[in-house]
Amino acid sequence: MPSERDVTTLGRASSWEGVRAVVAGFGVSGFAAADTLNHLGASVIVLDESEGDDRRREQAGLLEVLGADVRLGPGTTASLPQDVDLVVTSPGWRPTTPLLAEAAGRGLPVWGEVELAWRLRGESPAPWLAVTGTNGKTTTVQMLESILQAAGLRAQAVGNVGTPILEAVMDPEGRDVLAVELSSFQLHWTQSMSPQAAAVLNIAPDHYDWHGGAEAYAAAKGRIYERTQLACVYNVADEATMHLVEEADVVEGARAIGFTLGIPEPGMVGVVDDLLVDRAFVETRATSAAEMASLSDLADASPHNVENALAAAALARAHGVRPAAVRDGLRAFTLGPHRISEVGRTGAVTWVNDSKATNPHAARASLQAFERVVWVAGGLAKGATYGDLVRDVRDRLAGAVLIGADRDLVAAALAEHAPDVPVEVVDGADDADALMDAVVVAAARLAHDGDTVLLAPAAASMDQFRSYAHRGDAFAEAVARHARG
Repeated sequence: MPSERDVTTLGRASSWEGVRAVVAGFGVSGFAAADTLNHLGASVIVLDESEGDDRRREQAGLLEVLGADVRLGPGTTASLPQDVDLVVTSPGWRPTTPLLAEAAGRGLPVWGEVELAWRLRGESPAPWLAVTGTNGKTTTVQMLESILQAAGLRAQAVGNVGTPILEAVMDPEGRDVLAVELSSFQLHWTQSMSPQAAAVLNIAPDHYDWHGGAEAYAAAKGRIYERTQLACVYNVADEATMHLVEEADVVEGARAIGFTLGIPEPGMVGVVDDLLVDRAFVETRATSAAEMASLSDLADASPHNVENALAAAALARAHGVRPAAVRDGLRAFTLGPHRISEVGRTGAVTWVNDSKATNPHAARASLQAFERVVWVAGGLAKGATYGDLVRDVRDRLAGAVLIGADRDLVAAALAEHAPDVPVEVVDGADDADALMDAVVVAAARLAHDGDTVLLAPAAASMDQFRSYAHRGDAFAEAVARHARG
């Protein structure tokens, strides 16, 4: 018999006893969801086709000791258990997954970890400043965290950046404000989230295979603006982000705030000479602007990173942070690993790791930061195409080394738009280290004095690596071995 328990009215202070919840997927967010629901008193069943690594098995054992039913391994997600009240899905699971389709067919609520976290915020919850976009999300939320902390606030970057939102929401010490990174996958499953301010940094081809096309992908990103309370931050140079604001159903009084690399109009933040300025949150915005920081305060003043800083500043200003804290936070911020990070030099050749460039839009920004590049590219394309990217950067390419399942797509674009660029293809090796050793040797053959060898794959990593971080680490270690000879 199907359950008739209505969970849509339950919150942090509610009794969850008797609620049967299935957690679909046992990654970082899945464990957080299962642990939280179990703590609240729900009856929890965890399902995942993968048995996971040693850490996941240890977490599974812990949950089982606490009373959860954890089922890992092939066949465990073939069907949905009976008498279920709620399904909480990991963000990467497509809606067409049989288990989720069965849940929808039964009329069961299907939430992501983000939706669950929003519903469990409790009394006097910390406001959310939310960020999405094809590229720059992690850098922006980390900049935002640094700015908020410089203002003396107990702030934390959470979500797709690594720390589950549930972990921060359920922490008894609480936070003053959360900087929340959200992927299109996570946003697909949101229903009631109402951020204080939200930003879409950019929209470019990515994850079309998951969403089913460009329109659905953009619509998922646009969900971040729904029910926004104070400020919808958009990219003036990317009209798609402005259109998403125009289409959003926001709280009455919420404002559209643009960010631009040019001189800002009233209602925008932007750049004047070498200054980052605010004409959105000052009373005299019709005639003047407030200085927030200078380009010299940024560790990297490349255009895409200045845009990230402006978006972070706009969100912080929406929360009421003073301009001086924007400056101090940006000064204190340093870029994380795997984002345009120099990992070595051999003679006059520089080696740079931008493994986090997992789509053409991100790779373009990286490639345009250097004059002459030996480009290491390839992986899982996720429905992306490469013709426009190659056409835009071909004059910078000294060579290309291609890897991964969809390397032929990059090779075809190079053959069509940059036929004179020498290309080497590295087939799959037995392990990541051997693969990257071969990549570095091939790149060294193509590189000349003054060139930069750049790992900017424009593709996802999971065909040959555990993650983009694993790919970047393997590249850096291979460069170090090559430098030692």
